[in-house]
Amino acid sequence: MLSDIEIAQSAKMQPVVEIAEGLGIKEEELEFYGRYKAKVSYDLWERLKDTPDGKLILVTAITPTPAGEGKTTTTVGLSQGLAKIGKKVSIALREPSLGPSFGVKGGAAGGGYSQVVPMEDINLHFTGDIHAVSTAHNLLAALLDNHLQQGNDLGIDPRQVVLRRVMDMNERALRNVIVGLGGKPHGIPRESGFDITVASEVMAILCLAGSIADLKERLARMVIAYTYSGEAVTAGDLKAEGSMAVLLKDALKPNLVQTLEGVPAFVHGGPFANIAHGCNSVQATKYGLKLSDYFVTEAGFGADLGAEKFLDIKCRMAGLHPSAVVLVATVRALKMHGGMPKNDLGREDLKALEAGIPNLEKHIENLSSFGVPVVVAINRFPTDSEAELKLVEEHCIRLGATVSLSEVWAKGGDGAIDLAEKVVRSCEKENSFHYQYDAKATPKEKIEAIAKKIYGAAAVTYTDKAEKDLAAIHEQGMDDLLICMAKTQSSISDDPGKLGRPEGFTLTVREVRLSAGAGFLVPITGSVMTMPGLPKKPAALKIDIDNEGNISGLF
Repeated sequence: MLSDIEIAQSAKMQPVVEIAEGLGIKEEELEFYGRYKAKVSYDLWERLKDTPDGKLILVTAITPTPAGEGKTTTTVGLSQGLAKIGKKVSIALREPSLGPSFGVKGGAAGGGYSQVVPMEDINLHFTGDIHAVSTAHNLLAALLDNHLQQGNDLGIDPRQVVLRRVMDMNERALRNVIVGLGGKPHGIPRESGFDITVASEVMAILCLAGSIADLKERLARMVIAYTYSGEAVTAGDLKAEGSMAVLLKDALKPNLVQTLEGVPAFVHGGPFANIAHGCNSVQATKYGLKLSDYFVTEAGFGADLGAEKFLDIKCRMAGLHPSAVVLVATVRALKMHGGMPKNDLGREDLKALEAGIPNLEKHIENLSSFGVPVVVAINRFPTDSEAELKLVEEHCIRLGATVSLSEVWAKGGDGAIDLAEKVVRSCEKENSFHYQYDAKATPKEKIEAIAKKIYGAAAVTYTDKAEKDLAAIHEQGMDDLLICMAKTQSSISDDPGKLGRPEGFTLTVREVRLSAGAGFLVPITGSVMTMPGLPKKPAALKIDIDNEGNISGLF
């Protein structure tokens, strides 16, 4: 059996100009990065902006487990299935971070015969967007420290600098550092640290910005520190937004590539979903909707994180109206939620499956509560028994969800024909899409709406630090900002050890961070890390390149 990277390397790709032509993009509206990658120019939007949108389809998943769910693979496979039944379709995915690529997962471009290509490029430096975000963010950090060194005209309190530096790699040793050591010429000593680039507010801003002007306005609103008197200091106060936008001007343009079966794919932006909003860029989404009759995109981690943020934050900010949501589940993952060890997942166990299915049920209920049709895609594995598949299907039908057996890893688009047909029918249904909370509600009311409706919490408590943060946010007049919860992806609750469908728990908010440029507040729950660490055996140890330039080990 071929590995994912071997399948990708053996694929015969079409020149990206031909992929673009199939969508109706002119050659002069592309900026080429070789034969198989291109960015779309700003001019394209001027031509498209008044054309009608296609159908928006969101792909999400149950709570992730080490067994794997296949959300990206299903997103790609579904698009190929839609193309197989004659639909004009495109997709949008996030750009993989080098942190997970060299840390735990190895790569994030789909799998089997449902991948986006060129896979190695996408999983590595691609077109340099994430590096541009790192550089723009760190330029702001450098300007801030330079301001402190050069007289501190704004009266910034070095103890209240909230901006950290970033890098696109898992590096626990840099979580907490002291900068400015070495004497007076080397800066003002203070505590700081590093976050991973995809946790940067700059990345969130890039993915939500609708234009260069919007990008600059959002960058200028970033709160980076506080004065001795407690006043917020922004990037705009340092006049940093112009130079930051210059570094991001090309990164703002969506990247166009293709799936293994030649479906156009925008791969753009990469915020994490457990500490940011977890969606690809608004720019890529709007292009895809204008250029396609059916546009498929995904949101990170489980539906309680990525999908909630896509629907409550991205759709609200960008004026999007989803036509259907696809919820990916696997028998293997559900058995893990039922308490079955990973090493035993290959054998039939209806009891463990029955115990884990409430996780799926909760996600179906949550997605249905947004007023959008839900299609469950059971991502089939060779070890799944007919009895297990039937059990999952019966539970889905009982909850009113359409269900389809998906075999996109092994069969590509041919394995998604039934799924594609059911998604098309679901898109034709009338829906009553709505949000989970009113943006004008208080921050606590919004937090508790998510915690109780989506997570199933019985109550929410706030530490003294969180209470002080909320009081400061109120004083700054920022109560109307949306909510972007930072929470473990391993459980619907804030405790990663609680699998399945936790109930009756109390959610604890430890602190609340202000992302004024992105337009949301970030309540921190549990022990969410903004700078991950490497595992005992990082994926990097298996990644290699031979003398001919062939890469191995990305999957």
